[in-house]
Amino acid sequence: MRLTALLSMAARVVVPKDYRYGTNRPWTEAAKRMNPPGKKRRKVFVEPIEAEDWTVLKGDMVEILAGKDKGKQGKVTQVFRRRNWVILDGLNTHFRYVGKAGDYPGTYIASEAPLLIRDVALIDPSDRKPTQIEWKYTEEGERVRVSSRTGRIIPKPVVERRDGIVPQQWKDGPKDTSPEDTLEKSYVPSLKTLEEEVMEKLGIQEHRRHQKSYWY
Repeated sequence: MRLTALLSMAARVVVPKDYRYGTNRPWTEAAKRMNPPGKKRRKVFVEPIEAEDWTVLKGDMVEILAGKDKGKQGKVTQVFRRRNWVILDGLNTHFRYVGKAGDYPGTYIASEAPLLIRDVALIDPSDRKPTQIEWKYTEEGERVRVSSRTGRIIPKPVVERRDGIVPQQWKDGPKDTSPEDTLEKSYVPSLKTLEEEVMEKLGIQEHRRHQKSYWY
């Protein structure tokens, strides 16, 4: 699905006042089944966190501070800011049956359950230990995450898009076009055919004579 179509769908969605956000997008069938019209669910209170104050990002390495997997470290695969949730790859899993129909019991699968942001801590790459962080600015004016324990900068994770492009590398890498190359006039209009332009580019000369055609 194209990004523009996804954004247009999200813009059209109007959720009710008592809607409970989960791991599914509000416009999906799974989300509609969890929030049928007229059904009132127990309120869930979420401490609001501003976007600029959110410390854990997709692709970060964190350590679990509470629960059955306490002390384990894993990679953040999803972030749900509406519920202060993060999902870690292969951790905090629960098992359930899906696809049950008639006599068929379904398939027993494992899936990662979300964790509250307060139950995980960011890993300091310098010593691989959990730490609290602060947002600070470098001399160049860049806003970075700094470990409160070691004072080291914790870089933002490099996330690969579905098409395989890493935006950070694309921006700063050798594929970036310089302003000089962008403004350079590289196209010169010509009355030659494509075949003639190719032959001229490759240094091919035509020695055959043009034969006249006669009409009777």
